[in-house]
Amino acid sequence: MKIIYYCQHIWGVGHFFRSLEICKALAAHEIIMVSGGPEVDTPVPAHVRIVRLPGLMTDRNYSGLFPTDKGRTLDAVKAERQKILFQLFERESPEIFVVELYPFGRKAFRFELDPVLESIRCGRIHRSVVVCSLRDILVEKKDPAAYEKRVVGILNRWFDKLLVHADPKLVGLDATFSRLGDIAIPVVYTGFITPRPMTAIRGQIRSGLGVDDDAFLIVASAGGGQAGIVLLEPLVECFPELTADRPAVLCVFTGPYMPDAEFARLLVRADRHLKIERFSPDFLSLLASADLSISMGGYNTSMNLLATKIPALVWPYPGDREQGLRADRLAQIGAVTVLKESDLQPERLVEIIRDRILNPETVSHSIDLDGAASTARHIERATAADSETTFYRQ
Repeated sequence: MKIIYYCQHIWGVGHFFRSLEICKALAAHEIIMVSGGPEVDTPVPAHVRIVRLPGLMTDRNYSGLFPTDKGRTLDAVKAERQKILFQLFERESPEIFVVELYPFGRKAFRFELDPVLESIRCGRIHRSVVVCSLRDILVEKKDPAAYEKRVVGILNRWFDKLLVHADPKLVGLDATFSRLGDIAIPVVYTGFITPRPMTAIRGQIRSGLGVDDDAFLIVASAGGGQAGIVLLEPLVECFPELTADRPAVLCVFTGPYMPDAEFARLLVRADRHLKIERFSPDFLSLLASADLSISMGGYNTSMNLLATKIPALVWPYPGDREQGLRADRLAQIGAVTVLKESDLQPERLVEIIRDRILNPETVSHSIDLDGAASTARHIERATAADSETTFYRQ
């Protein structure tokens, strides 16, 4: 089966890596992954072909879209993207079209998505089954009523199934979308999406990092990195005091999109006990080998924490409700400790880190993390009647 999977990341990398995890689970099929954000340097499996649209992204203030190629105009990039995407469907005739986030988000990309969706529904191009792939929590909107009306209208007109990558035991879509009952197409909770760590190599990783038997390993991360300096700078600043009583190694991953000047401010403090990198393909294994995680509260990182079950401090990005709501739900089940802005003073941060490391609590939960495999099954069955599926309308 041929599947086109559309994913547009404009700020961080979470949407891209979550989508890639789903594509990996669809190993028996030919996957064409359409990516239109800043290029992400990561390996992809042989059955996945990446089609890169001319890049568009935004900044940390969400001040609008701009081309990743500074020499091009926004109008020119939009016109080229629209043409490439439409021609891809005319040429490939996929059985399934998976759209990540839209119409719940990415309204700015209606210019290229709506013509394809309308043409599929009207029969002007191959009649693909259209599936929406959606994370757990939606960001706030200025006019919620108008927003939800538009979303419901688009879903019911052009889509065949909605897959929500969450477990309602932790958070359901109705927590941030009030008109769930008005969605006429099947709504399926798949469970959360995360890769599973390789715990057997914990000793090898710690040894390679120079973590002695009496030392702590702390892993800090900031998602895509655009807003990560607020968390990572006080952490790096307080690290020498943190190691005054007991040796530790701190591995900091800033994210690929942290501005160069901010990255440089952190990098000057690096030494053999304080390692600073933008990104690591082995991040999950490093996390599983650590004594403590310190991070922001994005979807992917949060699910990594649930998968590894290590003690965690989480500072939710304050720019919207998404990370704060997720972090609060994780705190309620004992999976994380939430950091407030006042906790980011170096002296206070040292105090909190020491307490969390020296008094670790066992993390135990029953949250469904098999979302990638479940999503693959629902996509594979989307062309046939699906009488076995339970649809949640909470």
